[in-house]
Amino acid sequence: MARWEPVLDQVMRERAAGLLAYARLLTGGDDAEAQDVLQDALVRSFSRGRAFDDVNRAEAYVRRAIPTVFIDRLRKRASRQRAHDRVVEVPPHETDRAAVLDVRDALARLGPRERACIVLRFYEDLTVPAIAARLGIAEGTVKRYLSDASARLAADLDAVADWRDSSDSVPVQAPALKGARP
Repeated sequence: MARWEPVLDQVMRERAAGLLAYARLLTGGDDAEAQDVLQDALVRSFSRGRAFDDVNRAEAYVRRAIPTVFIDRLRKRASRQRAHDRVVEVPPHETDRAAVLDVRDALARLGPRERACIVLRFYEDLTVPAIAARLGIAEGTVKRYLSDASARLAADLDAVADWRDSSDSVPVQAPALKGARP
């Protein structure tokens, strides 16, 4: 057993809860992110062969590493997002911008669960069972939300679109809304 392993074990047994609470404050209460930050801080602290002779020193070192790890993770995430945006971003036409704004407005008018189902289905490309698992609801409920949201979106977007004047557009057939009359 390496010299640092007993100290790491002691830190995890006795101080992990406090260190995790500290990381949770930085991450805004996101437990998964806080656990990742703590894990990265522990790896950073113990991976370079540092021999801590005292659990208090080891905890202090990890505690100092947590904000640095948190900031580094945010920077990396922002950097990846900027790189992704540069690669994916295509200068849109004015009509494309208007369509994006129309879609965003239409999404904003949906209820929160309907919007979540639509975004998970069409942006995250999740299946109905995966959406149900992620949201903790029944598959039938997801199908209902998707159906209702699709109908509302089609109606809202059809109302603002000039698709009839465009040769490259296809009209959207909206499914019937629950309780709607023909």
